[in-house]
Amino acid sequence: MASVGVVVITHQRRDEALTAVKRLLALPEQPPVVLVDNGSTDGTADAVRKLFPQVDVVALANNLGAVGRNIGVGRLRTPYVAFCDDDTWWEPDSLAMAARALDACPRLAVVNARIMVEPGGQDDPIVAELRDSSVPRPDWLPGPALGSFLAGASMVRCSAFLRAGGFSKRLWLGGEEELLATDLLTAGWELCYLPDAVVHHHASRTRDAALRRRVGLRNTLWFTWLRRPIGPALRRTVFLARSVPRDRVSAFAAWDAIRGLPWVVAERRPRPARVEARLACLDAAQRASRARRYV
Repeated sequence: MASVGVVVITHQRRDEALTAVKRLLALPEQPPVVLVDNGSTDGTADAVRKLFPQVDVVALANNLGAVGRNIGVGRLRTPYVAFCDDDTWWEPDSLAMAARALDACPRLAVVNARIMVEPGGQDDPIVAELRDSSVPRPDWLPGPALGSFLAGASMVRCSAFLRAGGFSKRLWLGGEEELLATDLLTAGWELCYLPDAVVHHHASRTRDAALRRRVGLRNTLWFTWLRRPIGPALRRTVFLARSVPRDRVSAFAAWDAIRGLPWVVAERRPRPARVEARLACLDAAQRASRARRYV
């Protein structure tokens, strides 16, 4: 049985989804692939089924965002699952490399690969933050310890992922990883950056930048109040209020976050002091980040 499967989520990007699947099937690891079509109306699911009958295609009626990954994981029987968006692809042998890291480290739940931006093959701006992570690193970890990860360039241990509940249906898509990462760390798991495993990202032109910023800002606020103690949560909120653009998108994001307060209050579980102390060092890095600006 294969040790690694791959879940691809897509929405309204038929040609890109076909290219992504073709690249995955050409990998030397020959992983089983699940494509979750988040309610596309452009014929994506039918096209993938026709051209790649070996792929397990799940056609959803609605766009469930990151929850599509949860559904994909549930379709696989491999101990590890790599995530792939329709505009990203894993380099040959990188899946095997990440799987070996998980094999060697039973307490490791997530491996984040190096992300190269195409065309051009430059490191994504987030790579510097992953490489230079200030999170204290256990001696046994095969790379820098992380406080969060990038789903489209990561491999997860399925048992840990499922036990933590996967991605929250409330957060939809955009910064959804931080909540899951914190819950994994709280449960005693580790996350790490593995620089020799590589994922390429050629950003699709088919995207709603305003919606992504609105949801990303809302999710950051929700996460902050779901899992951070009162003091850090207040400081993070004030920083965001002062630093984000003063425009309609930011206003809508704030309103969305306020509307979710009843749910946030009901579900609020500040992370344990040991986790908060370990990850508090990330606050300064996030404030200075070039990759996390809501602009």
